[in-house]
Amino acid sequence: MKFGKRLKKQIEESLPEWRENYLCYKEMKKLVKLISASPMFMNDKVEAEFVYLLNNEIDKFNGFFMEKEEDFIIRHEELQERIKRVVELWGPNGNNPSEVDYKEEMAKIRRAIVDFHGEMVLLVHYSNINYTGLAKILKKYDKRTGGLLRLPFIQKVLEQPFFTTDIISKLVKECESIIDAVFPAEEEAERAKEAIIVAEEGIFRNTVSALLTMQEIRKASSTESPFSLPPLNLPESDFIRSIQLNAAMPIV
Repeated sequence: MKFGKRLKKQIEESLPEWRENYLCYKEMKKLVKLISASPMFMNDKVEAEFVYLLNNEIDKFNGFFMEKEEDFIIRHEELQERIKRVVELWGPNGNNPSEVDYKEEMAKIRRAIVDFHGEMVLLVHYSNINYTGLAKILKKYDKRTGGLLRLPFIQKVLEQPFFTTDIISKLVKECESIIDAVFPAEEEAERAKEAIIVAEEGIFRNTVSALLTMQEIRKASSTESPFSLPPLNLPESDFIRSIQLNAAMPIV
């Protein structure tokens, strides 16, 4: 699948409030064609507009990414506090032990964690697919115009907040550690089934789709270059593998 179609598909399948924050790939492609068809004396002016629009796209990515990253840090802490309160109140050694209340509240937390994990994976995918789109647009620009914009611009992109996913990847790992610690392994099948039920609202299926797309993007480039994405730095726990497997199966 061509990148433009893949990006369009991902935007259509993403969360509604995310859609306007992706790369304007189609518009940038049109501008590259305009630049390549322009008389030589107009190239500097049009290129300046092209760079200006690229910088606007980067500002858009950074603003959205940093806002989500801050929100996820807060939500991660709130989930930990929520689990602690339930254990201390209704857990076996709690102040007011209640198996019914404990299981009910933990089931709610479990669903919240699945959604939270999914949104964080989607943010990593957001970073990856927008970076890939920028690299492809710049490659088209250099090829059509004979310019040398790609390398210096990509070097700038690599230093941008939206490209730095270390914090989010760490939160994803911590989220999975919470799942493994709080919910026993024997509950894995039930957890996976519940995750798929929650997925009907969209987040989890989008997450699986995002993971597959991230893998496809990396496979599309057979050689390493300064423009290659770094290795996919997300854990693949038994929990995630199990719900990916169940996601591919029809719900009876």
